[in-house]
Amino acid sequence: MKYIKKQSEHVQYIALNDKGSKTRANPKIIALVVVVTITVLCCCILLWRLLQPHRLQISGLPPEINCETCVNTTTVTQGKNDTSVPFEVMETETSSRFEVFTTTNTLDISRENTSVLLQVVETETSLQFEVFTTTNALDISTEISTHHTVSVQSVLLNIPSDARWDQKGITVAGGHGRGSATNQLSYPYGLFIDDDDEAMIITDYSNHRIVKWKIGEKSGHIVAGGSGQGDRLYQLSYPTDALVDKNTDSLIICDQGNKRVLQWSLSSGTTLGTILKDDIHCYGLATDYQRYLYISDEIRDEVRRYRIGEKSGILVAGGGFGEGHGLKQLNCPTYLFVDQHQTVYVSDSLNHRVMKWHAGAKEGIIVAGGQNVSNARAELWDPKGVFVDASGIVYIADVYNHRVVRWPQGAKQGTVIVGGNYVGARENQFNELRDLSFDRHGNLYTVDHRNHRIQRFSLK
Repeated sequence: MKYIKKQSEHVQYIALNDKGSKTRANPKIIALVVVVTITVLCCCILLWRLLQPHRLQISGLPPEINCETCVNTTTVTQGKNDTSVPFEVMETETSSRFEVFTTTNTLDISRENTSVLLQVVETETSLQFEVFTTTNALDISTEISTHHTVSVQSVLLNIPSDARWDQKGITVAGGHGRGSATNQLSYPYGLFIDDDDEAMIITDYSNHRIVKWKIGEKSGHIVAGGSGQGDRLYQLSYPTDALVDKNTDSLIICDQGNKRVLQWSLSSGTTLGTILKDDIHCYGLATDYQRYLYISDEIRDEVRRYRIGEKSGILVAGGGFGEGHGLKQLNCPTYLFVDQHQTVYVSDSLNHRVMKWHAGAKEGIIVAGGQNVSNARAELWDPKGVFVDASGIVYIADVYNHRVVRWPQGAKQGTVIVGGNYVGARENQFNELRDLSFDRHGNLYTVDHRNHRIQRFSLK
């Protein structure tokens, strides 16, 4: 029998047994139940953690990705090759989501110093990055946390196929006549846009120097050479190209007049370069995501790929067939571009065409020009600078037509995007282009060789 007894304003529930006597809960039994419950929960959590994939936590990402943890969510096994490792990256402040993934055929996780290539794709805006990290003593048998620096760089710039640029350029370096003052250039050749530092690295050919010029400033400062023409390690001789190696915070310089490639630290006070490769008639330089260095040799009519610091290279375009216009040949290769698949684009200048060589290919593919020499839309005249965007569209500095041409993938002819208004020094003219590049916003920069200036054409 059970009943409820009311006392004052409080209701008490009293349980009676069948004999009518009260029963009360034993505190010791309650405590034991709580302890057992907590223990079971902890064991379940521990078992769940053990069954979960091992986690690899990466820190040091830049603001574009700005995550606290990048977690490996796959079930890889120690020492297994051909492993595909998906990652998910969360930007903690804005909750922007990214997809991070990698596939490698030589990922032996049981070994030390394993190099892992990650590709990061922001799913909303399609901004792409490549992430490189090296972890020491990578042992996935336990949960580990690494704090190695992760470098991120743009994979390929995504420029709309119908993009347009202002037709009047703005002088952002030089433009004060030929000279060696800090606000002057003398027949500039190569151009590298350092978006991270908002600066241009300019190969100042006849001044035998490399100049770093902050975007928006009225003068630059010398970061290599500038001590007169010569072959000493503190001198350059008619350099044609330079790029920045972020991993070592140094310049890689094509010192053409000295037939060598130099590495030159960007640290303050550096006055000497180091020879990376000699006995080479270098003209253009490029690097890929694995830090291979690509060098064009205008005399041997070839392009080779080198591991930075090694003397021997692998032939990746031309070479061995002599000068010529066949698909296996080049005739004075100049500037280069290498995409994320290690496909090499090379300006085959005296064949008046741009060639594409897939990794491991025995012959190239003509992607622009190669017909005759004229100012027709299907033809080029001594092309030099070359740039390729995410859609495979090629942008070419068409030297003696004094214009920049956009050439879609598979197209029979290109489109003039700036210049093409005859030779001259006005805002919409060039006098022999050399190199070209884009910043991360899609603004176009051109090397106006005989006007001794760098022009910027803003993306509309």
